[in-house]
Amino acid sequence: MISRRFFLAGVGSFFFSCYAVAQPTTVWRIGHLWPSTSQDRVPYLQGFREGLRTLGYIEGRNISIEYRSAEGHLGDLPALARELAALKVDVILAPSTSAALAAKEATTSIPIIFVGVSDPIGSGLVKSLSRPGGNVTGLTDVGVDLTGKRLDLLKQVVPHLKRVAVLGDTASTLWEPIWSEVQVAARQLQIELVPVLITTPTQLDSAFDKLNRRVEAVYVAPQPLFWVHRHKVIELASKARLPAIYEWRTFAEAGGLMSYGPSFVALNRNAAYQIDKILRGARPADLPVEQPTVYEFVINFKAAKVLGLTISQSVLLSADEILR
Repeated sequence: MISRRFFLAGVGSFFFSCYAVAQPTTVWRIGHLWPSTSQDRVPYLQGFREGLRTLGYIEGRNISIEYRSAEGHLGDLPALARELAALKVDVILAPSTSAALAAKEATTSIPIIFVGVSDPIGSGLVKSLSRPGGNVTGLTDVGVDLTGKRLDLLKQVVPHLKRVAVLGDTASTLWEPIWSEVQVAARQLQIELVPVLITTPTQLDSAFDKLNRRVEAVYVAPQPLFWVHRHKVIELASKARLPAIYEWRTFAEAGGLMSYGPSFVALNRNAAYQIDKILRGARPADLPVEQPTVYEFVINFKAAKVLGLTISQSVLLSADEILR
């Protein structure tokens, strides 16, 4: 015979399990505003999703992601950002300065997490790194601060380096702080700089014309335009037979000589933790801007051979990865 106590306990357990099953799962909506092509974002999305899974967020179960990609046309970002704002997503992930600025212009209420922004204060995204204010925070790539390190690496690879072209996009808010930093580094390294300035990708060909007769290497500023059009930049530098240094490892993977900067995959993975804090109730205004934790110096050995460069053993040993 089943006692009354166990019967009631069983009934209670049954109704509790039914109640638990019936409870709806909150599905958070994340807007993903991407400046380049959909194919380009694949490895970074993998890093972002890894971070989300670690925190218990599974796409299609308790989160959904609204994807918007400018496909390399940065001028389309404002309209795409307005689309995401109109959808009233819970948070917008903006993996570049241009994407973050477009998102900020589109909404003052939806939280925005940026990734890979070199100068969050100078670009007007936040008031300070410790207390961002407003609805924007995220992860910087400290791209401007690494300017001197990149120029020094370029001189180590090209020991008798005297004149360097600095490829910059003057339409970007990043140009002025980058140019200021690279001048300081050049004076210390006794290198003469030749600014090569553009505002659109159509000017890249003319920018490289006869450059190899004026300089011995190229410093490519860490700006969105050059990342989006990196294959063209790498092709032109190779054609001019000029060693060049870039920010992201994707340049080296695409055939560029070398890159030095934070891991963009790791930054996107860490962005998931920022978003988790937002979804749990934190305000962007109170979340400090985070700095990179993983840096990468990558050398493309095949590109070096094509350029006829002999890279010293000490430089090769300092590389995090050598692509052969």
